[in-house]
Amino acid sequence: MRFLFVLFFWVALHSDVLGQLKPNVLMIAVDDLRPALGCYGDQIAITPNIDRLAKRGIVLQRAYCQLAVCCPSRLSMLTGLRPDTIRVWDLNTHFREAKPGAVTLPQHFKNAGYQSRSIGKILHGGGAPSKDPESWSAPPMHDHVRDPRLRYALPKNLKGKGLKRAASELANVSDDHYIDGIVANDSIRVLRELAVNKHPFFLAVGFRKPHLPFNAPKKYWDLYNRKEIQIPKEGSHPVNSPDLATRSWRELEGYTDIPEDGIITESKARELRHGYYACVSYVDALVGRLLVELELLKLDSNTIVLLYGDHGFHLGEQGLWTKANNYELSTRIPLIVAAPGQIKGSSEAFVELVDVFPTVCELAGLEVPIGLEGQSFLPLFKDPKRRWKNAAFSQYPRSLKGHRHSRHGDVMGYAIRTKKYRFVQWKTWKTKVVVASELYSLLDDPHEMKNIVNEEGSKAVVTRLTKRLSDGWKAALPK
Repeated sequence: MRFLFVLFFWVALHSDVLGQLKPNVLMIAVDDLRPALGCYGDQIAITPNIDRLAKRGIVLQRAYCQLAVCCPSRLSMLTGLRPDTIRVWDLNTHFREAKPGAVTLPQHFKNAGYQSRSIGKILHGGGAPSKDPESWSAPPMHDHVRDPRLRYALPKNLKGKGLKRAASELANVSDDHYIDGIVANDSIRVLRELAVNKHPFFLAVGFRKPHLPFNAPKKYWDLYNRKEIQIPKEGSHPVNSPDLATRSWRELEGYTDIPEDGIITESKARELRHGYYACVSYVDALVGRLLVELELLKLDSNTIVLLYGDHGFHLGEQGLWTKANNYELSTRIPLIVAAPGQIKGSSEAFVELVDVFPTVCELAGLEVPIGLEGQSFLPLFKDPKRRWKNAAFSQYPRSLKGHRHSRHGDVMGYAIRTKKYRFVQWKTWKTKVVVASELYSLLDDPHEMKNIVNEEGSKAVVTRLTKRLSDGWKAALPK
């Protein structure tokens, strides 16, 4: 009896310590970040902190989102379910409308005894889709920010109306002036609280830059010489591309210094591209502060760090700006994972954002929920060059009239990206009839500037890829 009492006392005394052996998770979401990072070979980007993180982990060179706008992409990743399953294709729909019993990634960790916290933009930036109380152990911070004073600094912009004023801003202010600096400060404060907590943590930090407007403190603009920032040579829409593929979502056109017709001059294009890279460097500095804090708190050796962009971004390439399409620049994302005890390296394997949920679970030693539509890429940590998925899948809806869709739109463009090709079928939602198709040979045409779907020599490829697209994501999984 005395032995049992001593054993019970020992377990009670040490259970929290043993619990801390579970790895923590720091998930960093960066809005509108394409692979404009040094570790992805970008020759312009100045990103020393994210590059340092990349050296600690694995860099997924061919990572793709499922739908290239914020809300569907984020909610698909956080549920591990694809857009047609959660029925989220726009900015206004909450995934729990279709899947009320779905368990999100942070919710799964919370259910496993983790402190699950959210700071910044994680689900979405506004409205009902930005909220999901079931996912968090405490109320989120800065998840819904609509105050123009946290977006702009210059008097001329603060006097404006609405959220969209100038499309970029160079202001001699501190990092803490804009919302992302505030998010970094509060994330550091929460990290310090969590470091002395008795439970492991899942901390999600969401930075809003480089999302428009391209506003960053002056010192980050000063890192770049605008004259050295090149204008894309591929500045027109792809030859033979359908209107459904290239129609502007009119995100950029809503800013006060952008013409209503969306025609961007060379000087304005240079300014916007300069601003984008300034914002990338700004976020890089804030990420660096988080990583340094992890080290100071001695949490780095027991914390999985995941950094990703929610989708890609066009900066004038293909005559397109922002996202909201099925092309490479909108669907390809940066995805970096540094995990304790895992090898470091770079992988060319196809991975998708829906794969994050099962992967992080396995890295942390948690059971993977049944029914997820992603594939854990944990095996790539052991062998980054191993055979893996043979394709990635994305989609984008359009309305037949107007620039922006609601829900699933009138037409859905389903895309498959293989090593050699990108193939897209645009189908009417009601009848599933194909009304337009695209085929790009990525070996001969890496910038996707010519749609060859109707060329005589493409027939066999179109037949083969039509079947692969119809077979879906399960058929692309590693054998």
